[in-house]
Amino acid sequence: MYSYGLLFLSVSTYSLVSTTQLAFNAVFSYFINSEKLTHLTLNSIVLLTFSAAMLGVHSDEEHSNGSGGKYALGFLLTLSASATYSLILSLMELTFQKVIKRQTVKAVLEMQVHTALVSTAGAMVGLFAGGEWKGLRREMESFGKGKVGYVMTLVWASVSWQITNVGLIGLIFEVSSLFSNVISALAAPVLPVFAVILFRDKMDGIKILSLLLALWGSASYFYQHYLDLLAERKKTELQERVR
Repeated sequence: MYSYGLLFLSVSTYSLVSTTQLAFNAVFSYFINSEKLTHLTLNSIVLLTFSAAMLGVHSDEEHSNGSGGKYALGFLLTLSASATYSLILSLMELTFQKVIKRQTVKAVLEMQVHTALVSTAGAMVGLFAGGEWKGLRREMESFGKGKVGYVMTLVWASVSWQITNVGLIGLIFEVSSLFSNVISALAAPVLPVFAVILFRDKMDGIKILSLLLALWGSASYFYQHYLDLLAERKKTELQERVR
């Protein structure tokens, strides 16, 4: 859904709509995972959403690949994808709490392996059912870096995504789905910093402001998490004194 949404929307519009996943995640976490939504948490969600949205609006690729019905379809697909992704994160947290109930690294890896197998099977079915496999050789030969570059790009992209997903699931396992999504949202405005360092990209005022908003939003969330830990520690100490 994300891919088709990007096909029919401009990059800026796509980025703006995609940022709603944080809001969706907050709602799902509240109802499914009983997540407490304090003023600091809500402040963090709003700031991170605005931060990512600013970056999307500022994108240089301000063009739309669709119009009319296709634009509406792209909007609905992207919005649905954001809601679905947020729901999946909350359901993962619920699965850890109610089904797996094991505080081990193996549980995290099992979750990733099982979801990856299902998604891989779905992708393979789509690849062969749609006949797109016939164009793989032509796509490989037309790749700018050659066949080896094509294969290496796919391999390392896959490895990177697997590592990322293990990290995200680990955050869900250790903290919460909302925390995992907050970290993901923080990555968007931080990315231009690495682009400046590695690719000598330009760092203008909008990107700096987006980064500051993201840091502010993350600090709000982390501070709330710190307060929750303090409250839990005091509660534990009080219970021990009573005993």
